[in-house]
Amino acid sequence: MPNPDFAGKVVLVTGGAQGIGAAICQLFARHAATVVVADLQGELAQATAAALRAQGLQASACQCDLAEPEQAAALVGRVLAQHGRLDVLIHNAAYFPLTAFADIRPPLLQRTLAVNLQALFWLSQAAQAAMRRQGGGRIIATSSVTGPRVAYPGLAHYAASKAGVNGFIRAAALELAADRITVNGVEPGMIRTPAMDNLGDADVNAAIARGIPLGRLGEPGDIAAAMLFLASDAAAYITGQTIVVDGGATLPESSAVMP
Repeated sequence: MPNPDFAGKVVLVTGGAQGIGAAICQLFARHAATVVVADLQGELAQATAAALRAQGLQASACQCDLAEPEQAAALVGRVLAQHGRLDVLIHNAAYFPLTAFADIRPPLLQRTLAVNLQALFWLSQAAQAAMRRQGGGRIIATSSVTGPRVAYPGLAHYAASKAGVNGFIRAAALELAADRITVNGVEPGMIRTPAMDNLGDADVNAAIARGIPLGRLGEPGDIAAAMLFLASDAAAYITGQTIVVDGGATLPESSAVMP
């Protein structure tokens, strides 16, 4: 793939303050994009944006609770008011406290669906008109192998939301194609982020890594690289798809799935 150039383009990344989101912001900013770091943790988002600016890159920050539909729409409005355009929308924010199925209660399920799935609707609706005026755009979602492909105990709520994300990607891709807006996703496997602490300590993580065909946990940059490709000119004819980035863990022959 030719070295992508995002000069003059504005990229909004939700859940951008840490982990996979921060890696996405870093990579797009390094390729000359103006990056907006959006996160529930406003101070952390500001710190992430400041770190990018300290490297001579272009970044700003917004605090937003995507469980609130009006805040999702307002976030896109703030980006447009500040920068005048929005070229790439990346919905990476997620909510998934490890919880046994029997213990899931309405507030937990409602917030999981609101942040992971419903916000994707409201963000995309708000971005559509601006992208249409610009002659096109890219919508990319961080999905997961959990739900569409495999399941893990304690993540029924999360799995349901991510299966919904994949359904949204396919349907929205059909409807937005006429506006030259592509809709795609990335399905991360086991990625080395603070969220991995939910699954156990270092010994547990090492055992998980041994079961992955490539022999390691993924890094946030692995996901960011797939996002960069989907937003680049090289992926202009790809829409309604997801890329699995899991080191081969969900292959039927993998011991990560079949010990």
